[in-house]
Amino acid sequence: MPTDVPSNLPPVLRPERPPHRDLAELARRFGVRSVGDVEGTTLTGITLATADLRTGEAFVAIRGVNRHGADFATTAAERGAVAVITDADGAEIAASAGLPIVVVDDPRALLGELSAWVYGTGADDDLPTLLATTGTNGKTSVSHLLEGILGQLGVVTGLSSTAERHIAGEVIVSRLTTPEASEFHALLALMRERGVEAVAVEVSAQALTRHRVDGLMFDVAGFTNLTHDHLDDYADMREYFEAKLPLFRADRARRGVVCLDSPAGAEIAARAEIPVVTIVTPAIAHDPTATADWAVEIVDERQEGTQFTLRSGDGRSLTTVVPVIGRHMAANAGLAIVMLLEAGYAWDRLVAALDGARIDASLPGRTQLVSGSEGPAVYVDFGHSPDAFEKTLAAVRRVTPGKVVMLFGADGDRDATKRHDMGRTAVEGSDILIVTDHHPRHENPDAIREVLVEGARRARPDAEIHAFTPPERAILEAVKLVGEGDAILWAGPGHQDYRDIRGVRTPYSARELSRRALRAAGWAVPDPQWPVPYPADSTPSSDPERPVDFPA
Repeated sequence: MPTDVPSNLPPVLRPERPPHRDLAELARRFGVRSVGDVEGTTLTGITLATADLRTGEAFVAIRGVNRHGADFATTAAERGAVAVITDADGAEIAASAGLPIVVVDDPRALLGELSAWVYGTGADDDLPTLLATTGTNGKTSVSHLLEGILGQLGVVTGLSSTAERHIAGEVIVSRLTTPEASEFHALLALMRERGVEAVAVEVSAQALTRHRVDGLMFDVAGFTNLTHDHLDDYADMREYFEAKLPLFRADRARRGVVCLDSPAGAEIAARAEIPVVTIVTPAIAHDPTATADWAVEIVDERQEGTQFTLRSGDGRSLTTVVPVIGRHMAANAGLAIVMLLEAGYAWDRLVAALDGARIDASLPGRTQLVSGSEGPAVYVDFGHSPDAFEKTLAAVRRVTPGKVVMLFGADGDRDATKRHDMGRTAVEGSDILIVTDHHPRHENPDAIREVLVEGARRARPDAEIHAFTPPERAILEAVKLVGEGDAILWAGPGHQDYRDIRGVRTPYSARELSRRALRAAGWAVPDPQWPVPYPADSTPSSDPERPVDFPA
C-alpha cells in the first residue's frame, strides 16, 4: 500500500553506510523520461512508504487499490525525499511536490531492479549465500532450521521469515512474510556490512507475484509442498501453483531442492529451469513409493523432538533430531540439510555437526511446547490451513497418551474457502474441538466462528464442539477440559504478539495466555522465553473482542 505504515510496525532497516547513487544515472538506466532537474542529485536509499523514508532517499510512488502513491509526494518531500520515481499518471500528481521525477513504465515491477542498483545487491554483486524456501506450509520452519544448522557449522547467518528477521544474532520482528523489494535489498546490504555469510529467506507466492524478490539471485531454492490456501489472492490452485513456479527459473535461482511429499512437487521438479534434486518422506508423502534422490526415514517421535535418518540413493546417510514434534518437521529438516549440501557445504561437515546430534534451532510458534513437565501439554502453532492442522494434530496424537483438544480460529479478510475444511480437519483429528477468534480484521468474528463450527459439525455431528470468545476465555475453558497426559493444540497465532481487530494491532500472545491459564488451574509452568505483552493485572473489558481479566 503506498501510504504511511502504522507506527507500531517494526522499522525498516537500512545499511549503516548508505549508498551514494547519482539520480541522473538512475534516470538514464531505468527511466523513460524525467521531469525537473535530475543532475547533481545523490540518492542514499529508496523506499515505497513515506513513514519509512529517510532524508536523501527516493520515494517510489506506485498505484494502490484506492489511491496513487504519488498523492503522498508532498509528504515525501517534507520528510527529506530528494526525488520521486513513478509512472506517467503519478508524475502528473507528484509535480506539485517540487521534486525531480523519474518516469518509468511500471514502478512496482521495476522496484527490485532499482533497489538492487541503489544498494549494490544484484546477482553480480558480492553477496552472502542466499537460500530461498517456498511452499504452502513449512517455509518458516525450513528457514529457521537452515539458520540453526548453519550456526552449528560456524557460519554467520541472516534470516528473513514470517516470524523474524535476524542479522548476525540481532533479532527484529517481521512485517511481511517476504519484505518489499526496497526493504529486502536494504536489509541484505546491512547483512553484508555485518559480515553475514549466508541468509535463509522465506519466499511466499505473493512475494513472487508482487515483485518482492525481484533483483535477487538465490543460490538454492527449496520447495516444501502445495496445499489449499491463499485462494483470496489466486483464482484457483492452478494459479497458486503457477505463482510458485518462477522461483525455479534460471533468472531466480542457481539450483533447486524439491520435496515430493505433495503432488505439486513432481511438477515443480519436471518444469524447473535449473538443476534440481528431490527429497521425499515416505511416512507422509501422498505417494510413499515415489522415487527421489533423498529420503527422510522417521526413527522415533517424542515430545522433545523427532529423530530421523536422511539417506541418499548413493548410500550416504546421517541420523539427527529436529527439536519439535511431527514427521512433517523431519521432512522440513531433511529439506534444509539437502539445500545446504546443494549450496556447497561439504557432506562431511554436515555429518560432523549433525549425525547423532540434535539440530540446534529455534522455531518460534511452530508446535511450540509452552507447558511444564507436569500436567497437560500445551502446544502453540502457527498453522492456519487444513493440511497444517491434519499433520500437526497427527503429530500431537502420536506423543499424547490421553485426549487431544484442538483450539483454533481463522483469519478475517483472508481465504474464506478453506474455513469448512479447517473445521473438518480440526474435528477429525481431535477429541474435543474449541473454536475461537483469531485476526477478525474487518469481518464479523461471530460469522467466522459460525462457518468453522458448521464445517466441523458436518464432518462429526456427534463430536464435542465448543465456541468461546474472546481467545482469553477460550484457553481458560480448554485447560478446564484436560489433565495429566492430555494435550491442547492451539493453532493459528503461533509466534505472533498481536491480534488484528478492525485494523488495529492489539497486544496478544497465545503463548503467554496459555501459561497464565495453566497457572490459574494450578499447574507449574516455565518462565517465558519471549516478551510478555500483558501487564500482570490485565483489566477486564465488556467488549467481546478485547482482552478479559486474566489471572497473573
